[in-house]
Amino acid sequence: MAQLTQKERMKIARQEMPQQAPEERVKNFEEVALGYTLELAKLEAERCIQCKEPHCMEGCPVEVTIPEFIRAVRDGDMAEAVRIMKNKNNLPAICGRVCPQEVQCESRCILGKKGEPVAIGRIERFVGDYELANKTLTLTRGPATGKKVAVIGSGPAGLTCAVDLGRMGHEVTIYESLHTPGGVLVYGIPEFRLPKEAVIRAEIETAAKDLGIRILTDYVIGRTLTIDELQAEYDAIFMGTGAGLPMFMRIPGINLNGVMSANEFLTRVNLMKGYKFPNFDTPVKVGKRVAVIGAGNVAMDSARSAVRLQSLEAAHNCGQPEPKGEVHIVYRRSSAEVPARLEEVHHAKEEGVIFDFLTNPIEILGDDKNVVRAMRCVRMELGEPDQSGRRSPVPIQGSEFEMEVDQVIFALGTSPNPLVFNNAEGLERTKYGTVVADKETGRTTSRGIWAGGDVVTGAATVISAMGAGKRAAADIDRFLKGEFDW
Repeated sequence: MAQLTQKERMKIARQEMPQQAPEERVKNFEEVALGYTLELAKLEAERCIQCKEPHCMEGCPVEVTIPEFIRAVRDGDMAEAVRIMKNKNNLPAICGRVCPQEVQCESRCILGKKGEPVAIGRIERFVGDYELANKTLTLTRGPATGKKVAVIGSGPAGLTCAVDLGRMGHEVTIYESLHTPGGVLVYGIPEFRLPKEAVIRAEIETAAKDLGIRILTDYVIGRTLTIDELQAEYDAIFMGTGAGLPMFMRIPGINLNGVMSANEFLTRVNLMKGYKFPNFDTPVKVGKRVAVIGAGNVAMDSARSAVRLQSLEAAHNCGQPEPKGEVHIVYRRSSAEVPARLEEVHHAKEEGVIFDFLTNPIEILGDDKNVVRAMRCVRMELGEPDQSGRRSPVPIQGSEFEMEVDQVIFALGTSPNPLVFNNAEGLERTKYGTVVADKETGRTTSRGIWAGGDVVTGAATVISAMGAGKRAAADIDRFLKGEFDW
């Protein structure tokens, strides 16, 4: 394509990503968004006007040089696009799928001032997928330093930290508590948003092979080994253990059969392949009327998974007429305050999820067998803003009602699992159970230990965890080189 003028670039419409139709995708767990073709990626890349002062980069937690990789895609030089991308982002195929670009890099794109921003995330995903398919870049390990680093947790923070340290020449061992590496990427995010074999496993195995990173699974730090024991063996430790302890409402009935956390539900569906039962020996119970409490991305993942499980169950019971299932998102604030990505909300609505806004459960009701039969709820109205800046929900007197449900899934956030802190001397924590660590370096209150991601911030985004892992790796490298000491 000939070089276009700035005016011509700005006339190009934002390229939509092909995706499965809603009526088809609710019947399977295959990826919804199908990705750009090379032609679509290059056309979208043409929209970038290559600003002299690109503000898009200000919104990237891992500091990808966005205009440069987009220019390479525009010019058809995919090997160069991969090189530029992976200079900063170790996991582009993952980030392109799950990062909230609309509130980060894309929100700062100048084209968004009067129209639609460049689809940076979609182009990023294309670059990541191209590399997985074509293997144009081998990650190279720097000269061996003789220093050993233990990384606890193989989620986005741990993986990013480990890869960066490996590229710096350090010997890295990752300790993962589950039987499969990937952390929340594997157990928390459904297959229809983030394919496990084709994307996560491929990204991890490539990085580990190229850099000689050792990954040990089924190691529960705090039980199998303690942090104190790791300190005796390693020169530095990075904690990227995430936040896997679910939160529940303190209301009557949460111990009834049919009540569960989104963590348990999604782990059964994703990590344990419950949606493939009986081919995988982990059945997942799904009700006929499911209520998911909360409206973040985890709530959307839970609701959309439940819709699919209902469809699969109906297909297994063909010939036996059953009432159509329902899945509700129950949220105490209005649609304007929903914290989930707009794309996820849009997809959930397309798939038939029902949204009950300004609604708050106050009791879960059971039958004579202690099985969920309904929720008692109260209508809410919005009052003054709280500390988060969102208007606080206030109950409306006399508005109580019952909602008939047979399964309740709580998706209200998570906190770090306290088990990892067994025999971890000097590691200060907040009242929320998170680790106290410096925002810029990841240094904790215990010498030689860094931390980053959800274990420090509480539940947040994949890309913010990756940014924390990257900053910590740089600081660990400085420490190991003797540039500073505690």
